Amino acid sequence: VQLQASGGGLVQAGGSLRLTCATSGSIFLTDAVSWYRQAPGKQRELVATLASGEITSYADSVKGRFTISRDNANKDAVNLQMNSLKPEDTGVYLCSADVRPNFGAPSYKYWGQGTLVTVSS
Repeated sequence: VQLQASGGGLVQAGGSLRLTCATSGSIFLTDAVSWYRQAPGKQRELVATLASGEITSYADSVKGRFTISRDNANKDAVNLQMNSLKPEDTGVYLCSADVRPNFGAPSYKYWGQGTLVTVSS
């Protein structure tokens, strides 16, 4: 199972970015796709999750500003739309997927590489 994260960059405060996490490989079922972020000197933080049944959840710090959703063009990709960005949103954003590789198999967590988001004030 491979995860490919993309979409990071430099943006001014108040701007928007869209991150994409594309999954590929031997996947029977994806239980959830999540975005985490790692800011310098801080612990990794769970930002948003899209779980089975299209159930979404968000960190309090991003509620109302970030939206996680399945990509309309690619069912194997999940987007994180980030609006009204703040300097404190700066960090490396990593996507993870909880995947069952085969029928009846337990769920395993896989990680993609990070993509850097920098929000300037």
